[in-house]
Parts: sequence; structure tokens; C-alpha cells
Amino acid sequence: MGTMAGQIPPQFIDDLLTRVDIVDVVDVRVPLKKAGKNLQACCPFHNEKTPSFTVSPDKQFYHCFGCGAHGTAIGFLMEYDQMSFPESIQELADLVGMTVPTTSFAPAQPSKQNLYDLMDKVSQYYSHQLQNHPQKTAFENYLQQRGLSPQIIEHFNIGMAPDGWDNILKTFGGNDEARKQLDEAGLLSSNDKGRQYDRFRNRVMFPIRDRRGRVVGFGGRVLDDSTPKYLNSPETPLFHKGSELYGLFQARKANRKLERVIIVEGYMDVIALAEYGITNSVATLGTATTPDHLRQLLRSSPELVFCFDGDRAGREAAWRAAENAMPLLGGNHQLKFMFLPDGEDPDSVVRQQGADQFNALVDQAQNYSDFFLATLEAQVDISSMDGRARLIEIAKPYLRQIPTGIYRDMLEKRLAEKAEASSTMLHKHLGKAAENITKRHKKSIKSASGISPVRMAITILLQYPALHAEVGAFDKLASLERPGLTILVQILETLTENPHLTTAMLLERARGAKHEGHLQQLAQQSLTLSADELQHELSGIVQQLQQQAVEQRHTYLVAKGLSNLTAEERIEINNLNS
Repeated sequence: MGTMAGQIPPQFIDDLLTRVDIVDVVDVRVPLKKAGKNLQACCPFHNEKTPSFTVSPDKQFYHCFGCGAHGTAIGFLMEYDQMSFPESIQELADLVGMTVPTTSFAPAQPSKQNLYDLMDKVSQYYSHQLQNHPQKTAFENYLQQRGLSPQIIEHFNIGMAPDGWDNILKTFGGNDEARKQLDEAGLLSSNDKGRQYDRFRNRVMFPIRDRRGRVVGFGGRVLDDSTPKYLNSPETPLFHKGSELYGLFQARKANRKLERVIIVEGYMDVIALAEYGITNSVATLGTATTPDHLRQLLRSSPELVFCFDGDRAGREAAWRAAENAMPLLGGNHQLKFMFLPDGEDPDSVVRQQGADQFNALVDQAQNYSDFFLATLEAQVDISSMDGRARLIEIAKPYLRQIPTGIYRDMLEKRLAEKAEASSTMLHKHLGKAAENITKRHKKSIKSASGISPVRMAITILLQYPALHAEVGAFDKLASLERPGLTILVQILETLTENPHLTTAMLLERARGAKHEGHLQQLAQQSLTLSADELQHELSGIVQQLQQQAVEQRHTYLVAKGLSNLTAEERIEINNLNS
């Protein structure tokens, strides 16, 4: 059922999940309490007061009704401990004393590990240079002038890349293989003639760490006004700037619980704020805030405050962040925007006015809804009817991106007030499509008749795999043209060959397949019928589909005409007729 990430045999993953109990894996990290046949806790992936995160020992599956997070023990480690797929397999195997088959790892694995090791060594090299290099004085003066203490320099592992074309090449590029790795890690550049040299030269170096603290890239800043002022690692197998945030690892380390994260523009802002005891800021790396950044941040903290310059560029950047956040609005988190006086940045404000004053500015940040409406309102003349009508027109495409729920309803109500229109009039023009679908969807899950039979059968098999044993023949199903039918047949075949599979094992077998997300959704839908009723329902559906397949084949053979049938087809039609 789909190719396995990391090429680990599905059989091994089945055995692993047989021995691992998801309850133990989660409970160590998030203490669970008994609730009926399941266990419960406050969700670790979003902030909540009442527990809606449940772990099912039967299905070996976790699901949060609040934020929709879900998965198996493997998925939990990937989400919670930020591990890769092979790393979480390794972790669970160690836990139960199994050995991961060595041949099965995709060749990319060891080289990725080597790259992490290399980046770590290079980071140590840069730090070492800042302490020992003959030219270190200029760098020390620069950092001192920026007001950085030795403790903060060490905390962020700031270093220096000495002047010269081949310091890194000479130190780490001893042979062709080593050079290739330097290149892969983004530490080299080459000229038109193909000659390679160090990418970072004569710069203050800032290692960029991922959420687990591994160095994945570097940023380098010049000491003078030469350009580019800041230079980042290029995209590499380890470094994707659209998903990394500078300082998130340090912020999580410094705060047991991050009540609020401040998003600033550059590393120096993160470092200067930390110098003044403000340890909850992160920076994007020369890119706008992406949905990927936002998802990570919302998992880390219930409140995000975007901090921008008050100039036009700052306001445009803020609006881009606001647009990217639309599909994630609502729920238990808050997004806010703060704008600094023109020409100031967090670094300069905190130095001139101190931490208390900076925190006071953060407290006064503008709510998302206020910023959203003010930005749209600035584009129209709100005092005229035409302007108010235009306001609704501009807002329409944005509001459609916001998930239906209380937040969107309240935002629509405020928009209606501003436009001096009634909510009903607004709804008429906005279209309530998104909401109707969810309502219909919820109803259909409850009534077996309202949901497509194929989908219902897949849902039952996923949640109660043992029921496959009572299903009759399904050998003809593959010939039917129905959405989802190939998946149903695949699951039935998989369970016939491996009768012991649990929900978690079936889901892991689909990891990386196109229909993975689809199955994850079905695995968490509530089935209100008892096991006996579900058994009856499942057998009925498969029998009915088998019958339809037989009739369809019969119609096809009759339409072909007796004289055109092959010998095999004649036998087949006789059997079908009998």
C-alpha cells in the first residue's frame, strides 16, 4: 500500500508496531489520564485548557479533536520530537530492543547524517576562529559595538569566517568526497571557470539550527558596508529557508513553555533581544513568513506577535504574513502585529529604551482582525456608499480562505458593521460554501446510508481490521469503476495476507502513498454503530459491490453477442447465468 519512506520493509514496521505500545510512547512525553477505553491529555500540538487529545490503545492511534493532529506512534515521534521517519523507527526499535534492517535505509540517510556532522564541525571551526584567529580583533570590536556579551556570543555560537578564498576548503576538503560534501552542505561557491572557493569569507557567522538544535545552515554578515550585507546558505538537503526559523531552538530551550513568540526580521534582532533577557523571539531567514513557518510556531506557542518596521515595506511584509496565516485562523491561538517607529528595529529599540519598554510595545500589539480590517479600509473611501461596497468586494476572496467557525463569523459581523450592511446581505455575497460542506460532511458520517458505500467499507476496515475475516468473496471488485475501490481492494488483500494488522499498521503501510491523507481522515471519523452492526454493514457492502461487478460483466458479455465471444467467455457467461 504505497512505497515506504526510507525503504524499510513493511513487515519490519508491522513487527515493530506489534511490540510498541503507543500509550507508553506518548505517556512519557505527555502524561495521559484514563477516559473510557481511551486515554486523554491536553494536546501537545496546540494550547488548550480542556483535554481533547485522545490515544486509542485498540487502534494504536492518537487524535486531537481540537486541532486535528493525528497519527501512529511513529507519527507522534515525528511531530513531537521533530524526528525524521527513519529516526523515529530507530527510536522505537531501540525502545523494544529490535534491530532495524541495515540494508533497507535509502542511501541518502548516512550522507545526511554526515552532513549534520560536517555542519557541526564547521560551526565549531568558526567559533574557534573568533577566539584564536590573528585577525579576530576587528570582529570582536564589531560584536562589542553591537553590545553583545561573551555569554550571548557563546549561547548563539557566533563565530567568524576569516578572510581568504579557501580556509574551509583547506581545513575540511581533504579529498574529492569531502569536497563534494562541502558543496552539498552549501559551504562552497564556484566561478565561471568551475573553480571552487569558500562561500563565506570575512564575515561574522551565525549558525542556523533546526528545531532539534542541529546546525543546518549559516548566515554571515560583513563588518563594513560591502554587499551583500547578509549572506545565507543556499537550499541544501538540510536547509530549507521556507521552513527554518532562526532562534526557535534557543527560544524553546530558554522557556519551558512559550506563552508568546515574537517574529522579527533578522538574526541581530533575535540576539539583541536575548541580550536584554527577551528570549522568545525568532527570525525568518530572508523570506516572508510561510504557512510552514506559521504551523511550526503555532505548535510552539498560543500567541504570535509579528514585529515589523512602520515604513511601507514593513507594512507590506506584515500583510503578506497576514495572508499566509488566513487558512490557520481561529482555534486557540492569537496573531498580532506590532509596528516600530520609522527607521527603528527591535535591536535599536531595546538598546535605547530597555526591555520593559519593548515588552510594553509588544503588549500593545494590534489584533489580527484590527490589522486586517484597517488594511482593507485604507484602500477605500469608507465615508461613501461606493467605498463601503468596494470594501466587501475586496474582503470577499480573503474571508473565503478563513476556516468557517466563530472567528470567521465574528470577523464577518465586524466587516458588515464597517460597511453598514447587514450580516444576511454579506452572507448572500460571500457564499457560505465552505460551511455547508462541513455540515453535510458531519451528518453523512453518522448515517451509513448517506456516505458512499466504498468509503464506509474502507472506514470500517481501517478502524476494525479484524472484521475483514467475515467478508465474503471480493475477487470481482477490481473490475468496477468506483472512486476509492482500488484502495478498498488493496486493504482487503493486505488484510487477507496479514490478518493481524492494526489500524496503525495499515496507516503506516500507506505512508507516502497518494491516498495517505485520505485514510488518516477516515481512521478518525466517529462510527456510531456497534461492532456487530459494523460487521453486518461491511459484509453487506462488499457483497453488494461483488454483485454489481458480476452484473456489469454479464451485461458486457451479452452486449458483445454470442458469436463474438471467445471460448473462455462462453464458459464464463454460462457460469454467470447459472
